[in-house]
Amino acid sequence: IYEEAYFVPRPGGPTAQALRERIERARAAGQPEWMRNVAKAEVIPPAEEKGSLAVPRRGQRGFDQVPFTVAYPERVKITLKEVDQDLFDRLKALLGAGAFAADPAPYLKGDLPGPARQQALAEIPLAEHNPVITFRLRKGVLFHDGREFSSRDVRFTYDAIMNPANLSPRTADYEPVKRVETPDRHTVRVTYKRLYSPAFGTWGMGMLPEHLLNEKALAEEARRLRRDPAKFTLRDSGFNRSPVGTGPFRFKEWRSDEVIRLVRFEKYWEGPAEYAEYISRIIPDALTQELAFYSGTVDSYTAGVHQVERLRKDPRFQVFSGLAFGYTYIGYNLRRAPFGDVRVRRALTMAVNTRQIQEFLLYGEAEDITGPFVKQSDHYDKSVKPLPYDPEGAERLLREAGWRKVNGVMQKDGKPLQFTLVTNHGNEVRKAIAVAVQDAWKKIGVEVKVDLVEWAVFIQKYINTLNYDAVILGWRMGLDPDLYQIWHSSQAGPGQLNFVGYSNPEADRLIIKIRQEYDLKKQVAYAHQLHRIIYADQPYTFLYVGKATGLLDRKIAIAERGPGGGARYRKITATKTGNYTFHFNKWLKLPAVPRFEG
Repeated sequence: IYEEAYFVPRPGGPTAQALRERIERARAAGQPEWMRNVAKAEVIPPAEEKGSLAVPRRGQRGFDQVPFTVAYPERVKITLKEVDQDLFDRLKALLGAGAFAADPAPYLKGDLPGPARQQALAEIPLAEHNPVITFRLRKGVLFHDGREFSSRDVRFTYDAIMNPANLSPRTADYEPVKRVETPDRHTVRVTYKRLYSPAFGTWGMGMLPEHLLNEKALAEEARRLRRDPAKFTLRDSGFNRSPVGTGPFRFKEWRSDEVIRLVRFEKYWEGPAEYAEYISRIIPDALTQELAFYSGTVDSYTAGVHQVERLRKDPRFQVFSGLAFGYTYIGYNLRRAPFGDVRVRRALTMAVNTRQIQEFLLYGEAEDITGPFVKQSDHYDKSVKPLPYDPEGAERLLREAGWRKVNGVMQKDGKPLQFTLVTNHGNEVRKAIAVAVQDAWKKIGVEVKVDLVEWAVFIQKYINTLNYDAVILGWRMGLDPDLYQIWHSSQAGPGQLNFVGYSNPEADRLIIKIRQEYDLKKQVAYAHQLHRIIYADQPYTFLYVGKATGLLDRKIAIAERGPGGGARYRKITATKTGNYTFHFNKWLKLPAVPRFEG
């Protein structure tokens, strides 16, 4: 990763050429020391760049895309060996603050209406950080249909995510991208509009095969299905039920609610897997799951919380246990009364005995969590203590907010404090939590109806349309501290992930700072501030982070070839992040527990 930075000289001040020469002299002298990071400085000739704005429609729902053009004069371009988020502060010290243009208005072309013009001016960068990542793709990697994976597939995947017709929830991850270039089949160069520290992690997603899903292929599929090609998108494609990838196993069969069957891909770039088939069975009943595992018809199993202590003691199994990457919470629709009042939200949290939920519903296989970051990470602020379980204190907060108990029910302006709590049917833990919090809230005078619905209905009818009061849900997360999609106020519309409607200007500022900070210590400091703000605001009642426990038959080991070509075996161990399936294509089930080496 390196950086290309640009700035517009102040009109009437030193020219771009004069400023470039001053920078080059400092670079040649190596003074100040940060100049050692500068690869070169050059003058970019005048150029026009086009953009567009999403402008709300007057009196209607939705947005219109309004195009605009920026006519840049000569600019100075500086190429850095490494990203430097403090570059422009350093340049101002070297060149003087007066060397930089401050007003974007002279460069905006076109007759835009007032609000759109102001929005466009706010988005025109006169000083621009452009981090650049160059990916070198491994040669000889094949898709399961035999076609070679190439840079075309990377570019296609990016374009598919950014295509509004595909309704990708990951669009915000790639909005900072300025352009994606593919100079050859095995090189991808990604240039960003601005500083964006999570950039590397976002490109770890699975890649789509362009030759199977491009515009021509989708149109042909639509015609076969007698569908309108103009309305047929990736979401409609049969690819979603019969995927093609590049991994060690290729798709063979998917019977809904029964089984997913994968078979060994003999041309996998790292060599064929040790076993011929990978079968994922869907067994709804917990007892049947356990019996299948005990009998040996299932080799890998995620234990239920009620089974962990017993199975951990069984010598036949390998056990991998650790905190999950995520948490379970109650989310409040902050657009609706009474949830707009933080005192009400805090009261609802204080009325819930989360320790009791962890101990009795989760058999102790859970811990407190007080914020939005992975608890095992440095970004999680361990100094934040959970609100106490205090039903009397909860009632005091409600009285402060203007509620009074009448016949055991909190009322305000003649209306009872009541709402509906929704969660997904089939999740017995969430169902039990719903009953527990319903009872807890009743004790402080809050009437709650519990609604259990099928998962698809839950997401489509309630979450995506923002049509709910409160929900029980959970987040599965990675180590990346970027919380933009879940917590930034711009992501609170229908179909977006900030469905609770959380909005706090300081939280927004910190979310952006975290996104743009490359110094880990500073990033952690911003994350701790954000953690404290979100917990104080209580848009969620953070219930717990669970412990995930996976089990394997002890006869399963990692198979390798020794120096003489003979087989040798290693124990399966978890990574620092708790992932024990990292080398699952090298697993081998043996007739007996092997003798391990190393």
